[in-house]
Amino acid sequence: MFVGDSMTIGSAGEHTWRYRMWQHLRDAYGRPFTFVGPRETLHDPSTDAPTSCAYADPDFPRAHLAGWGEGWHHMTPLIGEAVRAHRADVLLVSLGLIDLGFYTNPEQTADNVRAFVAAARSANPRVRVAVMPVITNVRVEADAAFAAQVHRFNGLLAETITDLDERRSPLLLVPPPASYDFHTDTYDGTHPNADGEHKIAGAFAEALHGEWGLGGPYTGAP
Repeated sequence: MFVGDSMTIGSAGEHTWRYRMWQHLRDAYGRPFTFVGPRETLHDPSTDAPTSCAYADPDFPRAHLAGWGEGWHHMTPLIGEAVRAHRADVLLVSLGLIDLGFYTNPEQTADNVRAFVAAARSANPRVRVAVMPVITNVRVEADAAFAAQVHRFNGLLAETITDLDERRSPLLLVPPPASYDFHTDTYDGTHPNADGEHKIAGAFAEALHGEWGLGGPYTGAP
């Protein structure tokens, strides 16, 4: 189950990194799998609302738990029931930019991470959770305080993942793609273009393969 904000849900006209991840696992995993979750929509920028529309490949499993303008603050109350109802066993999580920008400070956001993990485990005690730190956007260039908050939260996130990790329900901190640059890997300073989609998918794919033996090395190319 993908859990994320606008960078994960994507908007009409994008492929999304979810799609790139599906292409990778389809070719590399070697076992049956699917994506699950309570939502299937993309974001429609013309109406600023979710929309159902055709994806690039009709076989792509569209389910997810992602939302435009949503963060840990929004997903924590939803994750337990989503995991339970859709029988999710691996969560791929990319959240935090919205929280720090509008809702919670780094410490409060880290508290929401703890509550999120507890709720997911209450629904599935063996759930595995892979979490990517906040990828910065163009705002950090003009807002030093925001940049400091992102840095602070990413440090707290790493500590939280280490503290909560356990053998039967492992947590994984996904190293952000080292070459990701919001100047060239996004179309607006925040949302990934095709290059950015591949880099995010590749970061998750390499972490899942290296730490949990899921899939294989990422071979998708921008």
